[in-house]
Amino acid sequence: MLEVKNISKSFYRKIALDDVSLHVNQGEIFGLLGPNGAGKTTLIRIINRIIEPDSGHVRINGDLMTQKHLAQIGYLPEERGLYKTMTVQEHAVFLARLRGLSKADANRLLDQWLEKFNIGDWRKKRIEELSKGMAQKVQFICTVLHEPKLLILDEPLSGFDPINVELIKQELIEMKAKGKTIILSTHNMKSVEEICDRAVLIHQAKKIAEGSISELQEAKKDGIYAVKFRGNMIAFVNALWTGFEVVDKDILGDDRFVVRVKMRGDNSFEDLLKVLIGQVKIEAAWEVLPSMQDVFIDLVQGKKEVTDVQ
Repeated sequence: MLEVKNISKSFYRKIALDDVSLHVNQGEIFGLLGPNGAGKTTLIRIINRIIEPDSGHVRINGDLMTQKHLAQIGYLPEERGLYKTMTVQEHAVFLARLRGLSKADANRLLDQWLEKFNIGDWRKKRIEELSKGMAQKVQFICTVLHEPKLLILDEPLSGFDPINVELIKQELIEMKAKGKTIILSTHNMKSVEEICDRAVLIHQAKKIAEGSISELQEAKKDGIYAVKFRGNMIAFVNALWTGFEVVDKDILGDDRFVVRVKMRGDNSFEDLLKVLIGQVKIEAAWEVLPSMQDVFIDLVQGKKEVTDVQ
């Protein structure tokens, strides 16, 4: 749905984006990741036509992005900005009409969202009366009220309590099921693992990795397997002999453990199971993939070249 091609942007000789390209598929949740100052917000502002790139272009559904396409986009910036003296209803309707909705349609859709979030009594409250979390929920509603095809959300979960984080995540999953396309810029790596289909990592103005979440994790795995078993720990270690190395263990009870093991030489997962069968009672065994937090840290700290794992 969205193609970013060879985008570069500098501010007063400081490079913010350096030849960045990526694509976002129709109906997916796409993670836009990177440390502070990497260039994520600059890229988001270019997609939204708030600023122009020095070079490169953006296409939406194959067409060069123009002002007319903005009606298809819902944008939630990291810097929250609501007019404090307006009521929730006034604010939501005002923003919806800027995106092309009629007043009647804006009020109808607002009714549905207020009911969905069980916050109908907020309608006449002024923005200045709301807590930070309440205001963020209102701004989320304002972002999606005109039913955009593409949602661009910059740190949408920050400031929410755990219950509302789950609420927003479920809304995003529902929107994806309805065919909406979502770009999620966040530092919340757990949410990336849970709801994103694909992601790109930008570091020091350059793209350094892009691919599905599982592909990014696969690229950084280091041959560690976990075995959950019942039996004697000494018998487990003796069975491994020299072909495998114990990395760490969790004690679940008097005779139950989860042990993480790293392969040595050419040994395989099947070899690991063979040496253990008969020595302990295996309850489960699986390959340990790095978390997106680990992937993020490893890429930022230890790698500068581009990795495409699509």
